[in-house]
Amino acid sequence: MTQTSIQHPIGKLKLPKTISPAQVTEAIEVLRIFPQQLKMTLLDVSEAKLDTSYRDGSWTLRQLIHHISDSHSQCYNRLRWALTEDTPVIKSYDQDLFAAMDDYKTASTAWSLTHIEMLHHKIVYILQRLGGKQWNRSYVLPEKNLELSIKEMALTYAWHSMHHFMHIKNAL
Repeated sequence: MTQTSIQHPIGKLKLPKTISPAQVTEAIEVLRIFPQQLKMTLLDVSEAKLDTSYRDGSWTLRQLIHHISDSHSQCYNRLRWALTEDTPVIKSYDQDLFAAMDDYKTASTAWSLTHIEMLHHKIVYILQRLGGKQWNRSYVLPEKNLELSIKEMALTYAWHSMHHFMHIKNAL
């Protein structure tokens, strides 16, 4: 495996210029099944294995699981803000500084796995009930000066789920 394929096992995120209803449906399905896939994959993984890196110079599997939890918590908040405010500018965060905190290195992954499961239930519940123009509501990522629609967000977090899922699977 090349360094690029290890770092980006499903490729880099590429959002299509036009997002079809089928692509949105597929993204929602990925978000729906991801927590269970993740739990099943990690079912018999030892604590020692959780504290190993998934590639040279990367976070440990434990840090990665906590990162997914925090990142997808951001997704949930961004979704709600986009639906209730006009193109809000969201607060960014430094994921590497989060990963350097003690809880990412020592806390039980069970907590984050449960958090991911609950977040995804709520995210999917909301997304399945959106219609029409709601899909085009958006928010702004200030660090990239980028406006993302809810459709784009759904595809982004589906990609993010599978991106890190493959990191974990490849490490095991």
